[in-house]
Amino acid sequence: MVVVGAQTGSASAEVQREAGATSVAQTGAQRAAAIQEAQTGADATAQAIGLSGQEKLVARDVVKDADGTVHTRYERTYRGLPVLGGDLVVHRKKNGARSATRATEARISLPTTEATAPAALAGNARKVVWAATGKPVLAWETVTRGTRADGTPSERHTVTDAASGRELHSYEAIETGVGNTMYSGQVTLGTAPGYSLTDTARGGHKTYDLAGGTGNGTGTLFTNPTDTWGNGSASNRETAAADAHYGAAMTWDFYKNELGRNGIRGDGVAAYSRVHYGNAYVNAFWSDSCFCMTYGDGTGNTKPLTALDVAGHEMSHGLTASTAGLRYSGESGGLNEATSDILGTAVEFYANNSSDTGDYLIGEEIDIRGNGTPLRYMDKPSRDGSSADYWSKSVGRLDVHYSSGPANHFFYLLSEGSGAKTVNGVAYDSPTYDGSTVAGIGRQKAYKVWYKALTTYMTSSTSYSGARAATLSAAQDLYGSGSTEYAAVAAAWKAVNVTK
Repeated sequence: MVVVGAQTGSASAEVQREAGATSVAQTGAQRAAAIQEAQTGADATAQAIGLSGQEKLVARDVVKDADGTVHTRYERTYRGLPVLGGDLVVHRKKNGARSATRATEARISLPTTEATAPAALAGNARKVVWAATGKPVLAWETVTRGTRADGTPSERHTVTDAASGRELHSYEAIETGVGNTMYSGQVTLGTAPGYSLTDTARGGHKTYDLAGGTGNGTGTLFTNPTDTWGNGSASNRETAAADAHYGAAMTWDFYKNELGRNGIRGDGVAAYSRVHYGNAYVNAFWSDSCFCMTYGDGTGNTKPLTALDVAGHEMSHGLTASTAGLRYSGESGGLNEATSDILGTAVEFYANNSSDTGDYLIGEEIDIRGNGTPLRYMDKPSRDGSSADYWSKSVGRLDVHYSSGPANHFFYLLSEGSGAKTVNGVAYDSPTYDGSTVAGIGRQKAYKVWYKALTTYMTSSTSYSGARAATLSAAQDLYGSGSTEYAAVAAAWKAVNVTK
């Protein structure tokens, strides 16, 4: 049995610690100024953390905690070339103490930056340094765009060794997910004067009608002679738009009110939504290139994939891309998908919508399999027939939607604990790898730990071991290393076989 450590300090001290380690919301102008300030001092920072004179830092994001700690996320270049897998986060305390979390500890030193092997697609390639795995080498990165068999756009990135031509890595940049449809009931939508689906209170989020198109454009902005949208039926084209618009609003509100984040990128600018993609397209996807979410209409064009956990899931792919940048393959890809499941689930609970109550089931309403079962289960992921309950050396070889299992399981255990229980009318029975009993700390604390770990400690190459370290660091910042919460994070990871 895992014994959760005794809590130290008073409740007031706990609240003060959490408040101090919580990120401060910034306006777009404040964030831009912070990034510019970080970039101005980037050369000094590079020298301070021991980079060579041939390496430069490019500031990408700045997170400021209420206690004065600043977490600055950087990309790295070597002799002017982007370093893939060279990203890092520098943590600077108010007293000036500095530390860094790096995607790789490998030293970058190349004998030449001249390629001897051609790029796979010479007209669509850039020369880079590949440092994400093994010894850093000169490489080519190419991007191939097309359409997959199910109609989903494809943006395939391939990295090849610039000396041998050998493929080093590849991944799909278009990230997909599925969820509920038409279950939000009657809701209030943010619209603009003249009645368009433009949410002026939430970064100008807009919802567009693709009208069956599959191109890269936005389609047509939804407008109306009145401020009433849809009728709850898929036969009315505005219904899917209303669901998508509402889901985006709830996600925005969750990020802002619960996590102190002003939009996906933290800059106060909204993404946009596109509905009615393709013909009977049974999926939804996020694309960084358009900074947008896209939804199909489902089987027979009667089940648009546009409800709360879908919106939360897809927008959270954008959050991950804007912060840790978890690569969409291997263990980091599983953590990427789990992040979207975790925060999509959190959005569903946050909305507190009586028509679609919060649960730890993913895609429970869409009925993709035709037998009424969800796509994924957070309390016991293997119930879907493909996902892993626990970490093993083979987890990274699974599809990222299934290698997400141990992280989803961790989040459920951290939130609710192990064993049988019922939440919002849904029965769960979560096991543990070692038969231990885990006591949950509550969903809100659990997603705050995950979010802080994602935004201030995870990098593009974070593995399950790295996720454990990141969440423990986050729990220490928020609640203290001797806290019940810190011990619960360690216990929940041990329960899914991640012990170091």
